[in-house]
Amino acid sequence: MQVSNVNDVKIYNLSYGKSLPDWLSDRKKRQLQKRDVDVQRRIELIQDFEMPTVCTTIKVSRDGQFILATGTYKPTVRCYDTYQLSLKFERCMDSDVVTFEILSDDYSKIVFLHCDRYVEFHSQGGHYYKTRIPKFGRDFSYHYPSCDLYFVGASSEVYRLNLEQGRFLNSLQTNAAESNACDINPIHHLFATGTSEGRVECWDPRVRNRVGILDCALSSVTQGTEVQGLPSISALKFNSSLSMAVGTSTGQVLLYDLRSSQPLLVKDHFYNLPIKSLNFHQQMDLILSADSKIIKIWNKDTGKLFSSIQPQTDINDVCMYPNSGMLFTANEDPKMNTFYIPALGPAPKWCSFLDSLTEELEENPESAVYDDYKFVTRKDLENLGLSHLVGSSFLRAYMHGFFMDIRLYHKVKVMANPFAYEEYRKDKIRQKIEESRTQRVQIKKLPKVNKDLALKLMEEEEDGAKVGASRKKKSKALPSILGDDRFKVMFENPEFQVDEQSEEFRLLNPIVSKVGQKRKKKLRLLAEQATAQQAADDEEEPEGKASSEEESSDDDKSWVEEVREQRRLLWQEGRDKRRQDRKEADRNTVLLEPDQKEGGGSSNMAESKTKSQPQFYQLKAGEEFRSFNSMALKHKMQKVSLEDRLRLEEKSGVSNIVNTAVGSKQLTFTLKKSEQQRKQQQADREHHEERKKLRRSAGHLSSSRGRGWGSRGRGRGHF
Repeated sequence: MQVSNVNDVKIYNLSYGKSLPDWLSDRKKRQLQKRDVDVQRRIELIQDFEMPTVCTTIKVSRDGQFILATGTYKPTVRCYDTYQLSLKFERCMDSDVVTFEILSDDYSKIVFLHCDRYVEFHSQGGHYYKTRIPKFGRDFSYHYPSCDLYFVGASSEVYRLNLEQGRFLNSLQTNAAESNACDINPIHHLFATGTSEGRVECWDPRVRNRVGILDCALSSVTQGTEVQGLPSISALKFNSSLSMAVGTSTGQVLLYDLRSSQPLLVKDHFYNLPIKSLNFHQQMDLILSADSKIIKIWNKDTGKLFSSIQPQTDINDVCMYPNSGMLFTANEDPKMNTFYIPALGPAPKWCSFLDSLTEELEENPESAVYDDYKFVTRKDLENLGLSHLVGSSFLRAYMHGFFMDIRLYHKVKVMANPFAYEEYRKDKIRQKIEESRTQRVQIKKLPKVNKDLALKLMEEEEDGAKVGASRKKKSKALPSILGDDRFKVMFENPEFQVDEQSEEFRLLNPIVSKVGQKRKKKLRLLAEQATAQQAADDEEEPEGKASSEEESSDDDKSWVEEVREQRRLLWQEGRDKRRQDRKEADRNTVLLEPDQKEGGGSSNMAESKTKSQPQFYQLKAGEEFRSFNSMALKHKMQKVSLEDRLRLEEKSGVSNIVNTAVGSKQLTFTLKKSEQQRKQQQADREHHEERKKLRRSAGHLSSSRGRGWGSRGRGRGHF
């Protein structure tokens, strides 16, 4: 059983839960009932209350003893006896049933309208007679005084079949191409049919004449209604002699008084789905309208929603058990739903135990899923010392925190703070004493928490009171924050203390202070204006005095500068704090000797890899330190002369001259060359020697004139 609360109305779904298959043995069923909680909590009100695949229509006999339902596949009708709470009989048919009607008080006379134009009559023993109508039928109604069946469907005619004479009578000719629904008033027997054009035609069966036409399509379109097509009539239901409800294919329900052509009320489902069923609840003046998604229960006078039911599957039909709060639904599902609403009425007499069951449930409400768990954040876990439980089965991650067992939370809280109860008791005693003191003569004093804020608020109130007293116009007194109970905790609980050293406060303080100064200045100006009301209004501003706009602009510039200064100070403090943290980390760093580094072995190397902090090594005397910027320094020193380089090294304290026991010496060395480099150098030397031997003499170049100079000048020599 599932309990839902819609609009403060309890709705009990008696069909909710797992259904056991028929092929299970009794032993297996008993074992499932012991193990499975859902099977234990389910209520099987009527045994096998379901269809093979889908249920299309469901109705209750007039005596209230039998419930009949049709469905598919295979096309089936089932009858359930409420006195026995079980299935009475099941009959299979040749085609699907569109709708059916119970003609007698019990199940002895039933008429079925099939999808293949056949009309089938059943008696108490089974199939009785079968006939056919000319066109496909969609709905029919039975006229008790004349024993006539009125069939409407894919035709402009309304076919009449008289059961007393056993023959068809003259049809009623309507103005519509097709008709979708029909109904007969139970009091004056007026016949009404709803057409696909959105009209309702009313006929008098006594004279077989049309007595009126209602245009519902135009009336269903109200302000804010979105209609995608022409609204046709999909459902029709009479209530009393003068009331009629009409459902359209676009999801609107129109309530009419037969004496008026305009609807009294238009109710929209806002799903844009055809209305499939309409029912009236006489005791509470309610209407139950259903489309394929939802069942809405609303007041027929005001249209106010009483409650709603939204099953998990689409709805095909709805039937109310008379004079009770129970209703049945035919769904696109094998299981037929049974809902019980105690607010609509008592349970039927064949299941009167539901009243006592629901009363017990209301007295002992079921605990919510999270009642046995406590939600904690990471900060709460750190305070309780349970940070190591993150990722274990004791904590279930949810949003920005975790769910933990409430019993574990209480145990850990007692262990973390064993004197919590004593502190709580002292706080309660102190609060009681403070409450008793309030009855004495009150002395104006500052609270213990947020004294500066309270002092500021008191000064503002006094200034505002002075200005209000000086002005002639009576201004409405605004409530004080200090006297407002909503802000009382801010001046009593230490957790609400304003932290003036926080970054947010320091950034907002210049703005808040300037706003307070502006407010004081405004109050002072108002007081001056109130005292100088007798002076001339058109008095000019004295020279050299800045206007209010210039003052406000200067104030804005000043607080902007203050905010920038605060940001600079915060950045500087953060930088100093980071430096201090680095120095502290350096002091706490363990320095290792080189011998320890070399003799540590592979185990020390493995340990060093696992550590996240860097390791430092102590340098012995005589070792040269190479900084991280040694490469850049090396390139820079290459461009400097040897004298300057030595001078810089002596000044910086870094020199390659080492003082040892035998004196100061400077060593030079050359790198050992590889075999390939030596062979290359030897080959280069041999090549140079060979070239020297082959060199020609250049002694003729020593004369004053070189080659090519003849007696006649340059370029004229003889060859």
